[in-house]
Amino acid sequence: MSVCTSSKLFVIAVVGVLIIMFAFYFGNLCNWTSALDYKKQRHSSGSLSYKSSLPTQHRLPGPCTCPDGSRILKDHFPQDQYEELMQRRAKEFQQYKARTNSIQSKLLFALPNSPLQYPIQGVIVRPLTATAIPGLRLYAEEGNSYKVGLISQIRNRQISPRSAVLLTVSNGVLTTETPTAEATVQGSGEAKLTIESSTLLVLNDLLAKVSYTSTIYHINTGDLVTFQFENYEAVFPITIQQPHVPVLYDMGTDISSQVTIVTKTFLRYKQLRVLLDSIRKFYSNIKVIIADDSLEPESITGENIQHYIMPPAQGWFAGRNLAVSQVTTKYFLWVDDDFLFSEKTKIEKLVEVMEAVPELDMVGGSVQGNKFHFSILYEEGDENEGGCLYRKSGGKFHSLPSYPQCHLASGVVNFFLARTDAMQRVRFDPKLQRVAHSEFFMDGLGSLMVASCGDVTIDHQPKTDGNRNPTYNKFRSPGRNDAEFKLQLHFFKNYLKCIRYG
Repeated sequence: MSVCTSSKLFVIAVVGVLIIMFAFYFGNLCNWTSALDYKKQRHSSGSLSYKSSLPTQHRLPGPCTCPDGSRILKDHFPQDQYEELMQRRAKEFQQYKARTNSIQSKLLFALPNSPLQYPIQGVIVRPLTATAIPGLRLYAEEGNSYKVGLISQIRNRQISPRSAVLLTVSNGVLTTETPTAEATVQGSGEAKLTIESSTLLVLNDLLAKVSYTSTIYHINTGDLVTFQFENYEAVFPITIQQPHVPVLYDMGTDISSQVTIVTKTFLRYKQLRVLLDSIRKFYSNIKVIIADDSLEPESITGENIQHYIMPPAQGWFAGRNLAVSQVTTKYFLWVDDDFLFSEKTKIEKLVEVMEAVPELDMVGGSVQGNKFHFSILYEEGDENEGGCLYRKSGGKFHSLPSYPQCHLASGVVNFFLARTDAMQRVRFDPKLQRVAHSEFFMDGLGSLMVASCGDVTIDHQPKTDGNRNPTYNKFRSPGRNDAEFKLQLHFFKNYLKCIRYG
C-alpha cells in the first residue's frame, strides 16, 4: 500500500472519530440541559424543586364511537320524557360512581433518582385499626440533620415551600415509637407527624415503626400517603378494607353434593318430563330445582326434585332468580326445560375445569355441538352520553391453560355450570321477562370470568306438532313493545348511548 493511500485512510479515520465524539458530546449536552431544566424549577426560596409536572389523575374519557349498525338508544324515548329521564339517569350515575370509585384509582407517578423507599402497593389496613406501614426507609448521605414527612393527601392543602418535613392525614392518623435522645417526633397520633434525627440509622428505625390508623369506618376505601424528604416527594396508596369472612362449600364426595340442576318452565310440562327422565338416566340422585310460572300449574314430583310455583307469567329471569336462590351446592347446572341429557352430557368435566381454574365463575357447554359463545366490547364513553356496547356473536378470547377445548368469552349458551355465589351477586334482572340472555352477561361484564368448552354437549328435544303450544308461543315471542322496553332499560340501567348486536 502506498504512503499516500495510508495517509488518506488515517485522515478519514481521524475525521470519523471526531464526528462520533462530537455526536456523543452534543447528545449528552442535550440530555444534561434537559435534566438541568427539569431540576431548575425553583420554589420562591430558590431551592431546587423535584415536583413532577406530570398529571396526577386520569382525564375524563371522551365520547365513545358507536359501531356501524348500532341502535342509538335515546331515539327510543318520547321527546317530552327525555330531559327529565336524563336528569334522573345522571343523578343515579353519580351515586353509582360514589359507590364504586376509589381514591386508589388516581394516577400516580414515581420520580427518578429518589432516595425514598416506600411500598407501591399491597398496604391493606382494617378500618379503625393501627397497622404498620412496611418498607419506609431513607437512603441519603450522612449529614447533620434529617427530617422526613408523611402526608396523607388532603384537598386544598397548603404546604410552605420552606417546609422540609411534614406529616398529614385525611382519613387517619400516623404514629411511631417514642424517640431516643437522638431524634425528635412531633404530632404522633395526630393529623401531622414529623420525624427529625441527626442519625440516619435512628431515623430509619423510627420510619420502620410508623403505623397508620383510619379514623373513619368504611368497608372498602383508601388513602393516599405522601412521603417527603427535603424536596423529594413520593405518593403511595393505602387500602382501608374490612376483611371478608370466607364462605366455603363442602364439595362432598360425589357429583350430587357438588352440583344442582336448575331449570325454569312455562307451559311445557311434556318437554319438562322428558328432560327429567333423561337426567335420571345418567344422574339418578342429583337434585333438580324447577321454577314454574305456568298459567295452570301441574304437579311435578319425584325424589330430589324441588318444584316452586310462581305467580303466572312472571318471566324467565324472575324464575332463574327464584331457582338459583334455593341452590345449596357450590355449583349449579342451568338447562332449558326442552333440553335432553345424553352420553356426552358429562357434568363432571365441567366441574373439573371449574376446580382447576378457580378464577372462573361459569363454564358453558354446547347444545347439539353448537357453543353459541359471544364477546362483549364496551367503551365507557363520557359522563353525558354514556357508553357504547357491541355484542359479537362467536367472539372469544384465548384458550384455558391445559384445556385447549375451552376458550374464555364474555357470554355462553343456555347450558352452563356456574359458581352459585357468583351468580347470586350479579343477579338476573326480573324486569326482563322474555328472550333475555345476553343482558345477564352485560350486567356481569367485569365481574364474571366466563369460559366455553365444546366437549360437553347436551341435546335439544325435537320440535313436533305434539309439543307445540300456541299459548306458549304467544308469550315466548316478544312484541315491539318488549323490544323497545329492553333498549330503554339499557339506556338508563347500563348507561349506554348505543348498542349493537352482531
